[in-house]
Amino acid sequence: MRVTGGELRGRRLRVPPRGVRPTADRVRETLFMVLAPRLSGARVLDLCAGSGALGIEALSRGAVHCVFVEVVPAVAHVARANLAALELADRSEVLVAAAERLFPRFAATGAVFDLVLLDPPYAAPAAPFLHGLLAPGVLAPDGLIAWEHDRRVPLPAGERLRVVDERRFGDTVVTMITPAAEEPPAAENPPPAKDPRAAKDPRATAKDPPPADP
Repeated sequence: MRVTGGELRGRRLRVPPRGVRPTADRVRETLFMVLAPRLSGARVLDLCAGSGALGIEALSRGAVHCVFVEVVPAVAHVARANLAALELADRSEVLVAAAERLFPRFAATGAVFDLVLLDPPYAAPAAPFLHGLLAPGVLAPDGLIAWEHDRRVPLPAGERLRVVDERRFGDTVVTMITPAAEEPPAAENPPPAKDPRAAKDPRATAKDPPPADP
């Protein structure tokens, strides 16, 4: 597997011998063409990072820093080796932990991310990841989540999310998501409008007197 674009284009990446599902080169290349306007100077979070290929693509194409999160120590070791071989260690951090456990830490430290690359195991539900990313202080207000998933996995209901783009590659789908804008509180019912004639002529709104008896 190789880096598909940017200053590290063509450089080889190590891949763990088992336990991961690397994103295909064609998918990565298309994804990062879509993300290109967001990458310069971006702070990136690569969740379920595996070999680190997605985050490394972001760094190669202009991102300033990337945090890689991988729960399997042996797989995280491969990501660290790739970063070291590409001289990216000073622009990255590798955390070995379940992503769900790190969201409170990110929120507490104000580690606001402009772009999140989310590639969980296809059998894993996405709701816990997306819910954690929407916690205050994790995703920038105009931040974007690029979620790679099986086409049969729908967007979780009940989350404040808006789909802005979607790309399909056979059974693989990459959905681009941003936080949905909060709906403003409903305005109180205004008082009934006064008849403008009343201000000019107090008699204008008065009822006609009843007819006199014959």
